[in-house]
Amino acid sequence: MRVAVDVTPLERTRAGTARYLHALLPRVERTVTVERLRGFARGRAGTLWLDLAWYPHVLPHRARDADVLHCPTYRAPLRSSVPVVVTVHDLAVLRRPEAFPPWTRTYSRLVVPRVVRAARIVAAVSEFTADEVERLLGLPRERIRVVPNAADASFSPDGPRADGDYVLAVGTLEPRKNLARAIEAARRLGLELRVAGDPGWGGIEARGPGVTWIGFASDDELARLYRGARCVVYPSLYEGFGIPVLEAMACGAPVVTSRGGATEEVAGGAAVLVDPEDAASIAAGITEAVARADELRAAGLRRARDYSWDESARLLLAAYEAAAA
Repeated sequence: MRVAVDVTPLERTRAGTARYLHALLPRVERTVTVERLRGFARGRAGTLWLDLAWYPHVLPHRARDADVLHCPTYRAPLRSSVPVVVTVHDLAVLRRPEAFPPWTRTYSRLVVPRVVRAARIVAAVSEFTADEVERLLGLPRERIRVVPNAADASFSPDGPRADGDYVLAVGTLEPRKNLARAIEAARRLGLELRVAGDPGWGGIEARGPGVTWIGFASDDELARLYRGARCVVYPSLYEGFGIPVLEAMACGAPVVTSRGGATEEVAGGAAVLVDPEDAASIAAGITEAVARADELRAAGLRRARDYSWDESARLLLAAYEAAAA
């Protein structure tokens, strides 16, 4: 089988989609022939070119000789001569459009439902996201496959740990990561909050008394931060998976995260669940996680072993086969 894969997201992010591609592509390439297709563009004009030219016209033309075209985000062609597999990481842009820039909101409202419905197979990164695709977009469940994320081998409890007495938050600085309430929760407890993540949009900043913004952290540095943290707080308002929850558990860190969504699914009973819209609830969760650190460490390590990039690659290959059938 020959699979064309749109790797354009690698030019545009170092977050979840990039982790997904970096982890899965080498594994998939052991079994099928992969042609990596890249639409290079920068800035606002580049985004417009990608959305108005690359995805609707150039990409499907360049993939015309493949057996399957895999688009690892919901930016994908509406029409293609070969079957398309689209990965849906989340539907935050439809659930919480106010958390995104104006062009993204407009494009997504008009195009994302059509892109997803046009795909032969949708690969959702969690059961929660699969349910969202079915409910919000009306896609039949038989066209959805769950292909979860995992944590890389560098995230383990063994290795150096960062110094200090701190709580850690991880994620791009954007509205739905709910950083302001995490900062308020740590402030109430008199704890330092370290924030690892690239700058994003929406005017979100990691600053204030007791806040240390680290910026982008390599996997090795991130693992050090996870291991050294009193706990990891991830009170996102909406996620399709929540890779930092899994990475933190794989490093043996107690985790505090949001109840009622994908992060609760990923935590699998091994984290303290809180109301992400209530700073007092987040603060109480941090206190509980620190008190239950040994218990949560053991439970988190067990839960992290339920996820594997090798198994996810097997599931993705099965999605390719289903699309090509």
